[in-house]
Amino acid sequence: MKISRIEVGEVNIPLVTPFKTALRTVDSVNDLVVRITADDGRLGFGEAPPTAVITGETKGSICCAIEQFIAPSIVGMEIENLDGIMERLQGCMLKNTSAKAAVDMAVYDLYAQSCQKPLYQVLGGRRAEIETDLTISVNSVEEMVADSQKAVNEGFRILKIKVGKEGLADVARIEAIRRAVGPAVRLRVDANQGWGAKEAVRIIRAMEDRALDIELVEQPVKADDFAGMQYVTAHTATPILADESVFSARDAIRLMEGRAADLINIKLMKAGGIYPALKICAAAESFGVECMIGCMLESKIAVSAAAHLAAAKGIITRADLDGPSLCRLDPYEGGPAYDGPWIRMNRTPGLGIVSAPCFTS
Repeated sequence: MKISRIEVGEVNIPLVTPFKTALRTVDSVNDLVVRITADDGRLGFGEAPPTAVITGETKGSICCAIEQFIAPSIVGMEIENLDGIMERLQGCMLKNTSAKAAVDMAVYDLYAQSCQKPLYQVLGGRRAEIETDLTISVNSVEEMVADSQKAVNEGFRILKIKVGKEGLADVARIEAIRRAVGPAVRLRVDANQGWGAKEAVRIIRAMEDRALDIELVEQPVKADDFAGMQYVTAHTATPILADESVFSARDAIRLMEGRAADLINIKLMKAGGIYPALKICAAAESFGVECMIGCMLESKIAVSAAAHLAAAKGIITRADLDGPSLCRLDPYEGGPAYDGPWIRMNRTPGLGIVSAPCFTS
């Protein structure tokens, strides 16, 4: 089976409510979708969100990377030559990780189809379902409490609370949510680089002093503030999760060697796809550091690829894959089943995605 054609389309899916973090506010998932057609007619799907604030990519740069650099490098190659494809894909240009990720997951989709197995089984097959958290966007305390209660009523047992805009006022925000949802719900706090190092320590210690039982704090300081990450990790008891600080296995190793994080967040859009994400998993396994699998504002295609990876690897012990739950509708046919907090892997080969609305034929 050979790669015959690579096409790029676009989807626009409204969100249930605006997605607000310390970095941005977004009303819809407006992503690019990749479709790879094999010479036997089989289709592989991938997706890339233009998240300029994190990866530096726009729609234009993603399209250009795929159409002018990646596609010419791999069209005509045998799908079974997975390592060869990935070497060309990752080596044809620097950075552009989301563009690479979209093509990478479409190739893996076809590769698993050629093996006649769901992708998670090809990657290791640890489990057939995973549980995700649900993100609570930055809003007024009253609105965030109401959103948290609604999520719990819908069956979510893990909430990721966005903070990072109001300093110590975030402590009262988290405390109000903890009182509302009770002690059984796991709370994760994501500052999205919104604090300074000493400020982060003050805030996290205040949450610890109030016994708010926070499972982890994600990316408390700027992505490139390695010393700040070390300082926060060393001076707090709450586990610190590195997110924007980790794009590659090299980044992860530096953080783990320097004890600048307790946990590593893997996102396919930062890593450049499943192939490099597997290298981060291997590095984390060697250090005995657990990982979380996360996503940007992505719809079902990209989140399904991440879910398959999470279902395959034991070192991935946490999931933040709520993208489809934030969308008003699912425009795709096939793929894993999304049932509240539970993502259940498809039994069909590959990612299981059959069609995407941006491709008519």
